[in-house]
Amino acid sequence: MIAFPLGATTTPAELARDPHPRLAELRAHEPVSWLPVLNGWLVTRRDLALDVMRDAETFTVDDPRFTTAQVVGPSMLSLDGAEHTRHREPFAAPFRPREVREGFAEFIDEETDRLLTALEPHGAADLRRDFAGPLAVAVVTKALGLVDADTATVLSWYDAIVRAVSDLTAGHAADPAGPEAYARLRAAVETTVAKGATAAEGATATKGTAAEAEGIEAEAKGSAVAEAEPSTTSLLTAAADRLTLPEVASNAAVLMFGGIETTEAMITNALLHLLRHPDQLALVRADSALLDGAIEESLRLEPGAAVVDRYATRDTTLGRAAIRKGDLVTVSLAGANRDPAVFPDPDRFDVRRDNSRLQLAFAHGPHYCLAAHLARLETRIALRHLLDRLPALRLDPARPTAPQGLVFRKPPALHVRWG
Repeated sequence: MIAFPLGATTTPAELARDPHPRLAELRAHEPVSWLPVLNGWLVTRRDLALDVMRDAETFTVDDPRFTTAQVVGPSMLSLDGAEHTRHREPFAAPFRPREVREGFAEFIDEETDRLLTALEPHGAADLRRDFAGPLAVAVVTKALGLVDADTATVLSWYDAIVRAVSDLTAGHAADPAGPEAYARLRAAVETTVAKGATAAEGATATKGTAAEAEGIEAEAKGSAVAEAEPSTTSLLTAAADRLTLPEVASNAAVLMFGGIETTEAMITNALLHLLRHPDQLALVRADSALLDGAIEESLRLEPGAAVVDRYATRDTTLGRAAIRKGDLVTVSLAGANRDPAVFPDPDRFDVRRDNSRLQLAFAHGPHYCLAAHLARLETRIALRHLLDRLPALRLDPARPTAPQGLVFRKPPALHVRWG
């Protein structure tokens, strides 16, 4: 094996605390590097990262070592090929751009307003735990249509599952609270599907009776019978028509996991970037059209998920690296997003950067984030409300913060003041 001295001296602590200087060194000198601490390869250059994520036949997620699957079982996140498509398609329709706008915009507006109304009199808050987290949980709960599960309950499940996955990724035993939380989520999914099926049967019977009555009346009047409107069902109930209940539950966990993690991190990191850069915040306040640019720049600089894992299905070459069948190949989205070959002055937060949407925070290829449109909409509405309602919003100087995490990166808290 070619020597990879930078990879050999890279530590988990620096990757979790402030990875960007080391990622820049790796990208410049060892863009595909062997890291003993990962027992695998780390890819930091954007073009090579795209090569890995586009080629699911050579670099797969379908491996027993995939940590999320160890906690919640096989799902769209941990399968490739036809099985990946079979798991993903039943959940895709509500997350298309038009459906997202029509199905969620009003709810997000109302939920954002409710949360801010409760916070506003206090003059200070931890906007990660008091705002971004609850908003993300509320939207995911609505998206899944979970019954008998309030925001606090869903958030507790999510926290436990994230801890378990993070433990496994770091090479430790999973916190047993993770599988226990997943078991409770699975029970809630089964309850939701059962109630949805019962409601759908009842609606069908009611419509059948009504249609029969209308038919009799129409026959008497000599006119045609209009078809009944199709009944609506929850996302989970609809998915259960094509997947088994354990499969529905596994994918619900992935959607919950990704929806909360991605959006909470997006909102929190974007706020931190804006508040740390008053000049950029002033530009956004003066021109609301720049808000989308601020969101994309924040995603580029600090993606909520810093890495994605793949496993080589055959011997292959990537850059200068001779990768063997079975090797772990970790793509650093954080590294790829600061590639100076694509993003000049890559460490600068610039809300007017013209190509920031080329960032890879939502991954790429067949595993591109299913709910990316929803996450963007949620973040846009949340930031707009915050900036409109709290014009004096600022970081609390007594409680500084920064993104942390080896896999999932966001501030542990975001303490702010206003007024």
